Amino acid sequence: MSDSEIEIVVDDPTAPEADSPAITNTRVADVTVSLLLVALALTLGYDNWRTGIAWDSTGPQAGYFPFYLSVILAGASLYGVAAAFLSRQEASESFVTRAQLRRVMQVFVPTLLFCLAMQFLGLYVASFLLIAAFMRMVGRIALWKSLLTAFLFTAIMFVTFDIAFDVIMPKGPLEAAFGR
Repeated sequence: MSDSEIEIVVDDPTAPEADSPAITNTRVADVTVSLLLVALALTLGYDNWRTGIAWDSTGPQAGYFPFYLSVILAGASLYGVAAAFLSRQEASESFVTRAQLRRVMQVFVPTLLFCLAMQFLGLYVASFLLIAAFMRMVGRIALWKSLLTAFLFTAIMFVTFDIAFDVIMPKGPLEAAFGR
């Protein structure tokens, strides 16, 4: 047997179950995203139309190019809706299973909470909490390692951005207590 015929298989013990029921199919996901993009294109198109999409004596008005980009986005999105409805294969393909969606939510929900917490706690405290929580809950890493890693990463980030490069980052009450 040559080296090119050797196959190494590594099983992920945390992989989603293969028999998990489907939440939705590919057609529904494609149509939903395409319709959301049409709504975005209409919103952007209207706003740029209000700003001005004509040419004046100095050249194009502020909304000229963005308006036509939103027209292109709307056209491409409507094409996506039509293509999804005309495709027979997509109707039967599973887009996401319950187990896969659970794994996605394990990342999405803490990230969303991080964005909200950053508004009140500042970047550094929210980052510490996010890193420690991810390592502990998703990675199943020992608590002391999670806290130490989160602390070191946050400290390095603070020194790099706040002290070395003097970049203004969102601050919270803890940074204010230290006078930063």
